Amino acid sequence: MEEEEGKIWIMKARSALKFMEDAPNATTAVLDPWYNRGVGGEIEFEEYHQWLKKVVNATAEKVENMFVWGFPDIIYRVLDYIPDGFELAQNGWLTWYYKNCPTRSGQWRPSQNACLHLRKVGAQVHPEHFMNEKQMELKRLGKLQYMPGPTSVMEVALLVGFVGKKEQTGHPSQKPEKTIEPLIKMTTVEGDLVLDPFGGSGTTAAVCKRLKRNCLISDSDSDYIELMAKRLSCKPRVRWPKL
Repeated sequence: MEEEEGKIWIMKARSALKFMEDAPNATTAVLDPWYNRGVGGEIEFEEYHQWLKKVVNATAEKVENMFVWGFPDIIYRVLDYIPDGFELAQNGWLTWYYKNCPTRSGQWRPSQNACLHLRKVGAQVHPEHFMNEKQMELKRLGKLQYMPGPTSVMEVALLVGFVGKKEQTGHPSQKPEKTIEPLIKMTTVEGDLVLDPFGGSGTTAAVCKRLKRNCLISDSDSDYIELMAKRLSCKPRVRWPKL
């Protein structure tokens, strides 16, 4: 019998902040907001960070781990307002590196995105999820000299052109599943709940479904809600599910 996939709930939320304030407790949250650049609107840098600080603090009330995505020149400021009881995980400044970004100007061509892993002090992580069979056997025998883990740099191509064509949904800033998968595997086990208030194309939920994690995902844009519903084959909800 095929094992059950993770359960997915898509919520219609007025805002990411409201979603996180109302959300149930979970193991992990993935925060992938617009980065004060283009899509999503333009506001003053300080105003953006005051808003993001509220989202991060609301998230800290609900989870043990959170991953905050952004461009390096934007996201570094999050380190100034890490919530009480949380810390930047060891080597928790993660980098998504891609070579295939189209050239937009004669200046430096962008090829990276940053992701901060903020964790509640003492929160459990699961490097064993990245071990092969030989390493697992050595661990079982007590002969594993060191615990391996995923690298802090993920080299994954952008979903542009024919790259990742089957995965593409048409969302303007869709991340490949391989950039989200290590985050989920490192901080959760099967059956855990993951929150994503900036659902976009539904990538976090797609990864959770495949890895048998539960996911509660939302977006304030009706078009993206429809996109996620189609991708994940489930109907959006107006009321919070009974978990």
